[in-house]
Amino acid sequence: MIKEKIILASASPRRKELIAYIGENVTVCPADCDETLPENTGAREAVEYLSKIKNDAVQKISDKNDLIISADTVVAVDDKILGKPADKEDARRMMKLLSGKTHQVYTGVTISKNGKEITFSEKTDVDFYDLKEREIEEYISTSEPYDKAGGYAIQGKAGLLVKGINGDYYNVVGLPVARLKREIEKFIEL
Repeated sequence: MIKEKIILASASPRRKELIAYIGENVTVCPADCDETLPENTGAREAVEYLSKIKNDAVQKISDKNDLIISADTVVAVDDKILGKPADKEDARRMMKLLSGKTHQVYTGVTISKNGKEITFSEKTDVDFYDLKEREIEEYISTSEPYDKAGGYAIQGKAGLLVKGINGDYYNVVGLPVARLKREIEKFIEL
């Protein structure tokens, strides 16, 4: 368990739950920054870029001795990022795109303290079953898809759509906690 005070630069309730696996002294401070990506940014580069700008924004309003953790997660098919669905039709489109395929979930994480900073990313491959129209309609009729990257939450009802994963489950939820703990320990020793 990390003993230091951690500032979590995220408004995600899932990340808040997951960071508690690593440390007990956590303060949530959502980043206020422009999350517009540079044109033609790949998925891995996008999450690393976004985690860094979120971290930079929180560094400006925090004590330099604070250990700041920021993260961003995207779902990508063929390195094309699927955002959060705008509406039911967009959620339907995403589910059809993910059906029967393997896609990637990337989470970028930035850790900073005392002017030092590291950024890394984690990738998990997720396989979806071939989805029947009925399954898609049932899922998009719930409230679950609409505030999630790629239109699904693996820890929720969408778990019924997932055939398997290769990589860190918690990365798909939004924070690769096992790797993050190790990266923090290395970072603190620097």
